[in-house]
Amino acid sequence: MSAKEIIVPTGAAKPSRRVGRGPGSGKGKTSGKGHKGQNARSGGGVRPGFEGGQMPLYRRLPRRGFNNGAFRKEYVVLNLEILNEKFNDNEVVNLETLKQKRIIRRSVESVKILGNGRITKKLTVEVPAISASAKLQIESAGGKVVLVTPSQVENNGQ
Repeated sequence: MSAKEIIVPTGAAKPSRRVGRGPGSGKGKTSGKGHKGQNARSGGGVRPGFEGGQMPLYRRLPRRGFNNGAFRKEYVVLNLEILNEKFNDNEVVNLETLKQKRIIRRSVESVKILGNGRITKKLTVEVPAISASAKLQIESAGGKVVLVTPSQVENNGQ
């Protein structure tokens, strides 16, 4: 047996119920659907949230508040320990180099550096966001921090 083989625990893979296979099965004849009615029909049943004509809960509750989801800025969070591990002295850390070293995915647009871990290398960090503790550690190690806006990042990539 190889190390990559997945072992399924006993009882984890439950066989599907075979309906309509005679009276001895307990699910014969009407296959557990009873006689006639909406739920016995092909494609029968009601849509999710339907309450038999009563005003459904999602329409009874008021729509309140403001949702900033469309305008929220999503950041991929990186800690200093990752930068210290993946980069050498006097290297530039920006979105391009992070993507080249496969630390972040190609689709990522914004990164925030946080101060978890220690940094011992002199790095030039060019990112859209950085925490105060991370900035302090990078500068105390002899590095430089440059905050770039997302528009500057897009222009550099072209």
